[in-house]
Amino acid sequence: MKNVRLFFLIGIVLMIGGQSLYSQNKKERKEQKAKEIKEMIEGGRFTIEVDRALPMGGRSVNLTTPYSLEMRGDSAISYLPYFGRAYSLPYGGGDGMRFEESITDYQLTFDKKGTARIKFVARTKEDTFHFDVKVFSNASAAIGVTSANRQNITYQGELAPKKEN
Repeated sequence: MKNVRLFFLIGIVLMIGGQSLYSQNKKERKEQKAKEIKEMIEGGRFTIEVDRALPMGGRSVNLTTPYSLEMRGDSAISYLPYFGRAYSLPYGGGDGMRFEESITDYQLTFDKKGTARIKFVARTKEDTFHFDVKVFSNASAAIGVTSANRQNITYQGELAPKKEN
Protein backbone atom coordinates (compact mmCIF):
# COMPACT_ATOMS: atom_id res chain seq x y z
CA MET A 1 0.00 0.00 0.00
CA LYS A 2 2.86 2.32 0.86
CA ASN A 3 4.45 1.62 -2.55
CA VAL A 4 1.18 2.43 -4.32
CA ARG A 5 0.95 5.82 -2.56
CA LEU A 6 4.58 6.58 -3.37
CA PHE A 7 4.03 5.58 -7.01
CA PHE A 8 0.87 7.72 -7.18
CA LEU A 9 2.69 10.71 -5.62
CA ILE A 10 5.60 10.40 -8.05
CA GLY A 11 3.13 10.18 -10.96
CA ILE A 12 1.41 13.41 -9.90
CA VAL A 13 4.73 15.23 -9.49
CA LEU A 14 5.90 14.08 -12.93
CA MET A 15 2.59 15.07 -14.55
CA ILE A 16 2.69 18.58 -13.04
CA GLY A 17 6.34 18.98 -13.95
CA GLY A 18 5.67 17.77 -17.50
CA GLN A 19 2.82 20.24 -17.98
CA SER A 20 5.05 23.04 -16.74
CA LEU A 21 7.77 22.09 -19.22
CA TYR A 22 5.22 21.78 -22.03
CA SER A 23 3.71 25.21 -21.33
CA GLN A 24 7.18 26.72 -21.09
CA ASN A 25 8.16 25.20 -24.44
CA LYS A 26 4.86 26.36 -25.94
CA LYS A 27 5.51 29.89 -24.70
CA GLU A 28 9.07 29.81 -26.04
CA ARG A 29 7.84 28.60 -29.45
CA LYS A 30 5.23 31.36 -29.54
CA GLU A 31 7.85 34.00 -28.68
CA GLN A 32 10.24 32.58 -31.30
CA LYS A 33 7.53 32.69 -33.97
CA ALA A 34 6.67 36.30 -33.05
CA LYS A 35 10.37 37.23 -33.30
CA GLU A 36 10.69 35.60 -36.74
CA ILE A 37 7.57 37.40 -37.97
CA LYS A 38 8.89 40.74 -36.73
CA GLU A 39 12.22 40.17 -38.50
CA MET A 40 10.45 39.31 -41.78
CA ILE A 41 8.27 42.42 -41.59
CA GLU A 42 11.19 44.69 -40.68
CA GLY A 43 13.20 43.19 -43.56
CA GLY A 44 10.51 44.41 -45.97
CA ARG A 45 10.39 41.14 -47.92
CA PHE A 46 7.39 38.97 -47.17
CA THR A 47 4.26 37.49 -48.71
CA ILE A 48 0.75 37.35 -47.32
CA GLU A 49 -1.33 34.51 -48.75
CA VAL A 50 -5.00 35.51 -48.83
CA ASP A 51 -7.85 33.04 -48.33
CA ARG A 52 -10.88 35.30 -47.74
CA ALA A 53 -12.19 38.53 -49.24
CA LEU A 54 -14.63 40.77 -47.40
CA PRO A 55 -16.19 43.26 -49.84
CA MET A 56 -17.80 46.36 -48.38
CA GLY A 57 -21.26 45.70 -49.75
CA GLY A 58 -21.57 41.96 -49.67
CA ARG A 59 -20.86 38.64 -48.03
CA SER A 60 -17.39 37.31 -47.38
CA VAL A 61 -15.92 35.21 -50.17
CA ASN A 62 -13.74 32.17 -49.45
CA LEU A 63 -10.92 32.07 -51.99
CA THR A 64 -9.73 28.74 -53.32
CA THR A 65 -7.20 30.02 -55.86
CA PRO A 66 -3.90 31.18 -54.33
CA TYR A 67 -3.99 34.98 -54.07
CA SER A 68 -1.34 37.08 -52.38
CA LEU A 69 0.23 40.42 -51.57
CA GLU A 70 4.01 40.38 -51.76
CA MET A 71 6.29 43.11 -50.45
CA ARG A 72 9.75 43.48 -51.98
CA GLY A 73 11.39 46.43 -50.32
CA ASP A 74 10.10 49.51 -52.14
CA SER A 75 7.59 47.70 -54.38
CA ALA A 76 4.41 45.69 -53.96
CA ILE A 77 3.13 42.80 -56.04
CA SER A 78 -0.62 42.53 -55.66
CA TYR A 79 -2.37 39.46 -56.99
CA LEU A 80 -5.74 40.03 -55.33
CA PRO A 81 -9.28 39.57 -56.65
CA TYR A 82 -11.77 42.39 -56.42
CA PHE A 83 -15.43 42.02 -55.44
CA GLY A 84 -17.54 45.13 -55.13
CA ARG A 85 -18.66 48.26 -56.91
CA ALA A 86 -16.30 50.09 -59.22
CA TYR A 87 -17.07 53.74 -59.99
CA SER A 88 -14.71 54.36 -62.89
CA LEU A 89 -12.79 51.76 -64.85
CA PRO A 90 -11.13 51.53 -68.25
CA TYR A 91 -13.01 49.78 -71.04
CA GLY A 92 -12.84 46.01 -70.55
CA GLY A 93 -12.51 46.18 -66.76
CA GLY A 94 -8.81 46.93 -66.51
CA ASP A 95 -6.28 45.02 -64.41
CA GLY A 96 -8.10 45.41 -61.10
CA MET A 97 -5.93 44.71 -58.09
CA ARG A 98 -3.30 42.77 -60.02
CA PHE A 99 -0.17 44.84 -60.36
CA GLU A 100 3.50 45.23 -59.57
CA GLU A 101 4.27 48.84 -58.65
CA SER A 102 6.57 51.00 -56.58
CA ILE A 103 5.09 52.15 -53.29
CA THR A 104 5.09 55.51 -51.53
CA ASP A 105 4.19 56.82 -48.07
CA TYR A 106 5.44 53.61 -46.41
CA GLN A 107 4.89 53.45 -42.64
CA LEU A 108 5.65 50.54 -40.31
CA THR A 109 4.66 50.44 -36.63
CA PHE A 110 4.37 47.74 -33.96
CA ASP A 111 1.96 47.84 -31.03
CA LYS A 112 2.46 46.43 -27.51
CA LYS A 113 1.16 43.00 -28.53
CA GLY A 114 3.61 42.71 -31.44
CA THR A 115 1.09 43.43 -34.18
CA ALA A 116 2.73 45.05 -37.20
CA ARG A 117 0.81 47.77 -39.02
CA ILE A 118 2.03 48.63 -42.49
CA LYS A 119 0.57 51.47 -44.51
CA PHE A 120 1.55 52.39 -48.05
CA VAL A 121 0.20 53.74 -51.32
CA ALA A 122 0.50 52.08 -54.73
CA ARG A 123 -0.40 53.98 -57.90
CA THR A 124 -1.26 52.19 -61.12
CA LYS A 125 -2.22 53.68 -64.48
CA GLU A 126 -5.90 53.17 -63.62
CA ASP A 127 -6.18 53.78 -59.85
CA THR A 128 -4.52 54.70 -56.56
CA PHE A 129 -4.63 52.10 -53.77
CA HIS A 130 -4.12 52.86 -50.07
CA PHE A 131 -3.14 49.69 -48.21
CA ASP A 132 -3.48 49.18 -44.46
CA VAL A 133 -1.93 45.82 -43.54
CA LYS A 134 -1.96 44.25 -40.09
CA VAL A 135 0.19 41.21 -39.36
CA PHE A 136 -0.42 39.63 -35.96
CA SER A 137 2.16 37.78 -33.87
CA ASN A 138 0.55 34.43 -34.78
CA ALA A 139 1.15 35.17 -38.52
CA SER A 140 -2.50 35.88 -39.37
CA ALA A 141 -3.01 39.02 -41.43
CA ALA A 142 -5.66 41.50 -42.51
CA ILE A 143 -5.31 43.74 -45.56
CA GLY A 144 -7.58 46.76 -45.95
CA VAL A 145 -7.59 48.50 -49.33
CA THR A 146 -9.09 51.89 -50.06
CA SER A 147 -9.24 53.00 -53.67
CA ALA A 148 -10.21 56.14 -55.51
CA ASN A 149 -12.36 54.30 -58.07
CA ARG A 150 -13.67 51.30 -56.12
CA GLN A 151 -15.43 50.46 -52.87
CA ASN A 152 -13.20 49.46 -49.97
CA ILE A 153 -12.35 45.80 -49.53
CA THR A 154 -10.64 43.75 -46.83
CA TYR A 155 -8.74 40.50 -47.17
CA GLN A 156 -7.77 37.94 -44.55
CA GLY A 157 -4.91 35.53 -44.77
CA GLU A 158 -1.62 34.48 -43.30
CA LEU A 159 2.02 35.44 -43.56
CA ALA A 160 3.73 32.86 -45.78
CA PRO A 161 6.65 30.99 -44.21
CA LYS A 162 10.10 32.31 -44.98
CA LYS A 163 11.54 30.75 -48.12
CA GLU A 164 14.85 28.99 -47.68
CA ASN A 165 17.41 29.91 -50.35
